[in-house]
Amino acid sequence: MSIEQTLLSRSNQACELCGSTESLVVYEVPPEETHADKCILVCGTCQSQLSQEEAFDITHWRCLNDSMWSQVPAVQVVSWRMLKKLSSEGWAQDLLDMLYLDDDMLKWAESGLVEHSDEPTLDCNGTALQAGDTVTLIKDLNVKGANFTAKRGTAVRGIGLSNNPEHIEGKVNGQRIVIISAYTKKS
Repeated sequence: MSIEQTLLSRSNQACELCGSTESLVVYEVPPEETHADKCILVCGTCQSQLSQEEAFDITHWRCLNDSMWSQVPAVQVVSWRMLKKLSSEGWAQDLLDMLYLDDDMLKWAESGLVEHSDEPTLDCNGTALQAGDTVTLIKDLNVKGANFTAKRGTAVRGIGLSNNPEHIEGKVNGQRIVIISAYTKKS
């Protein structure tokens, strides 16, 4: 049986993180080798956000409230990593405090985290950004999962920096999202 067939069977043909049945793909949980026990089945939305291909949608990840209790170690590891990324949100920190991983699983979960980079976070003009700065969006950004478009010219006040120097966090339309810093200009 292939890895995908094994995961489809294990997950009842649904995303193991959010439960969606749309656009399911195999996600290899780094840095482990490819094996069904080291992979999970995720939907297109989860996959694109896990691989940081699109703006981060914090509200989508409230699904971790259920998936963190999975009996599948790979699902627990990905849940822990995402909760760790979202730990500035009160609800995510509360869930992280409840989630227990044994020593081996915790080591696996921590090994996949991106360390803080020494690289500065830069806007479209190469200006260094710092936490608390105000930036302006230079293009329309489709925020998936939140069903709105962050319009060009929108001011984002009090940004936060992330582990990835290419991403910042900020509130747009009352929702905290991750924004690619190259799509912003320091105000």
